[in-house]
Amino acid sequence: MLPSIFSENLFDDFFDDDFMRFPVWGSRNPLYGRHAKNLMKTDVRETENTYEVDIDLPGFKKDEIRLDLKDGYLTVSAAKGLDREHQDKQGKYIRQERYAGTCSRSFYVGDVESSDVSAKYEDGILKISLPKQVKRELPKSTTIAIG
Repeated sequence: MLPSIFSENLFDDFFDDDFMRFPVWGSRNPLYGRHAKNLMKTDVRETENTYEVDIDLPGFKKDEIRLDLKDGYLTVSAAKGLDREHQDKQGKYIRQERYAGTCSRSFYVGDVESSDVSAKYEDGILKISLPKQVKRELPKSTTIAIG
């Protein structure tokens, strides 16, 4: 077994050239590598009066996360910055895998007021509580006169 201290895979650097850049082999997200598909894993629970949404956002700070509600869609976005101006006084970097980037996800929530939505972020999990919409009763059948 070989240690992978320099990358996600022993052969990442070896095959990282223009020859291997075919869509068949998939692409690599520069911010999160091959594990980008595991980002923003979401659980949705239904309670009697609300929908509870839990979104995994490990490594983000509360001020790097944004919630927007527009036209019935709740959009959760997280942006990560990397300070490249900081110089390490202890030596030079051999490999740097932390990058800046954003990720986002949208959910259709219907006609919900932003004042009714509550959110809390702790331990890498964003917890959102959305009220259930009151089901509107359809009108009884009526006869329409043809003129």
